[in-house]
Amino acid sequence: MKDIILSARGLCKSYAHNGGQNHILNHIDLDIYKGDFTVVMGASGSGKSTLLYTMSGMDSATAGKVIYQGNTITEFKEDKLAKLRQGDFGFVFQQMHLVSNLSLFENVAVTGYLNKNIPGAEVGKRVKELLEKMGLTPMSKRLPSQVSGGEQQRAAIARAVVNRPDLLFADEPTGALNRKNTIEVLNLLTELNKEGQSILMVTHDMKAALRATRLLYLEDGKITGELTLPPYQPLEEKSRETQVDAWLSSMEW
Repeated sequence: MKDIILSARGLCKSYAHNGGQNHILNHIDLDIYKGDFTVVMGASGSGKSTLLYTMSGMDSATAGKVIYQGNTITEFKEDKLAKLRQGDFGFVFQQMHLVSNLSLFENVAVTGYLNKNIPGAEVGKRVKELLEKMGLTPMSKRLPSQVSGGEQQRAAIARAVVNRPDLLFADEPTGALNRKNTIEVLNLLTELNKEGQSILMVTHDMKAALRATRLLYLEDGKITGELTLPPYQPLEEKSRETQVDAWLSSMEW
């Protein structure tokens, strides 16, 4: 039995719209398991990003609760949520949000230095190891504007995992990348997952979805389908794509 790392119970998110309520998330019950590469798919506007932001504490819920390590984080004050996002959770977005006047090394390191539980010397060591892992050592002193989009996203991933988070949230991390850079980023995320990093990612990209060990389908604010897959193997991609495509067709994607 897998360990649960994060749970949602009766999770709702609604917005007032034209005198009524627009229900983005509709009483979702969901467990995210340690070690899984969980990917959420669904049509545009189905609430994928809202689910990710609400479960990570970046957005508030209208009703229901999110539970992490026995704590109901939907009841946390903002300062406690900030500490949670700083240490226990990591984030990768479609836009990299790197600080333009800091080098790649500094962009990764600043997240580690903000975590008071990690000695400064340990932060520097981790950053060097991560940049080497991401293939960024030669450009570690360059500014974000001096490297490619794929290199920026790899630096953003390094920044997201420098504190060794329990769970990495990824919102369309390949959405702004070309095919070559997309594959490089997906390979890195897959490698991190095989090393034990738990990942929750939302995407509309089939190539990204193939990296999942667990696929969820979101429709009208509810989880309507689930597919479990073995860890990704490049030589099995074609058969995996056929399986995932058939599943998505059954979901009327």
